[in-house]
Amino acid sequence: MERTLGMILAGGRGKRMDLLCYVRPKPALPFAGKLRVIDFSLSNCVHSQIENIAVMVDYQRSYMADYMGEWTAANAESAKVSVLRPQCGSYAGTADAVYRNLDYLNAETSDRVLILAGDHVYRMDYRKMLAFHEKVGADATVGVIRVPVEEAHRFGTVVIDAQGRIQEFVEKSSRPLSTMASMGIYVFNKDILARRLIEDASIEDSPHDFGYAVLPGMVKCDKVFAYEFNGYWQDIGTVEAYYQANMELLLARPRFSLDSNWPVLSDHNALPVPEGSQDSRVVNSLISPGCIIKGRVENSVLSPGVHVEEQAIIRNSIVMANTLVGYHSVVNSCIIDEGVQIGRFCYIGFGSSLLPGDGDITVLGRDVVVPPQTAVGRKCKVLPKVGPGDFRANLVPSGTIVQSYA
Repeated sequence: MERTLGMILAGGRGKRMDLLCYVRPKPALPFAGKLRVIDFSLSNCVHSQIENIAVMVDYQRSYMADYMGEWTAANAESAKVSVLRPQCGSYAGTADAVYRNLDYLNAETSDRVLILAGDHVYRMDYRKMLAFHEKVGADATVGVIRVPVEEAHRFGTVVIDAQGRIQEFVEKSSRPLSTMASMGIYVFNKDILARRLIEDASIEDSPHDFGYAVLPGMVKCDKVFAYEFNGYWQDIGTVEAYYQANMELLLARPRFSLDSNWPVLSDHNALPVPEGSQDSRVVNSLISPGCIIKGRVENSVLSPGVHVEEQAIIRNSIVMANTLVGYHSVVNSCIIDEGVQIGRFCYIGFGSSLLPGDGDITVLGRDVVVPPQTAVGRKCKVLPKVGPGDFRANLVPSGTIVQSYA
């Protein structure tokens, strides 16, 4: 697809992800153990033969840029990836991010621009959407997917005519126009895109966002069409959505599987194979390379380098890289961030469901050290470690227990 430039928005702070995005941008969140969320958009580009990709970074930009360096080195034969940082300050919105890189965009020979979010989990052949864009003679095409009516308020929603042309586009309305939701995937003709971004930049009170400003304006004066996608697509927008998307991989009949002829490309770190003792048990779990399991793991997703000591139990949890779960400790219905050290005889979580309800998940931030014989109750958030011996908790709701019972 030499005529198409892929641009991935990967600078979001992910405020609704709470402490999981204190130290990383949302697209860099680990997923399915050894992957990152942005790997899905990158892999879709490669498999769709879009070999020229620009990744726009902002929040925790060094973290994202470092990962993109690793990803590019591992996939140098598949794609050319450029990392674009704001020259000063931060991007004001999604449209502003592209506007402030117009010099880069105009220097490219591509005449179409595919703009993607870096925080969605899905498998999509963009060539079909690009062919649709060409067929209908669109100035812009928006990828859309049908969502349950109770979830429509979380997305931009569209109303279309019989030919698929968008008549109205409203972002995150309390009264959604329809159940046809924008996926945050857009195809633009480059010349039209540049003009509309320049116009938007001149409007002082504009939010400089594609969903809130640019696309609603284009619907009134340009040919904007909807391309309906019928596959699996998940916006990793909240802690609960992130947890559920990982846990769904473990179901007997998951809606989305990593096993396919459309592989997800990552940084491909070389690690040893998983190890275990005769007493270890792994039940219905995704275990990454480099894990050492001497206890029991059930219905869980483990990133590389997790160490589970004897008689320790992990259930219904996501455990990120280089975490230690100490002797005879229990982790249940949790998200454990990278580098956490859980001491002996600790009890973390106490949830009971593989797909718990809103707020049932216990979250431990990056590099937290949990002292031996400590109980961290259900629905708790333990903040990332900021100093030697620091162990702070923000209790949600009140009455949740964080205590030593020694």
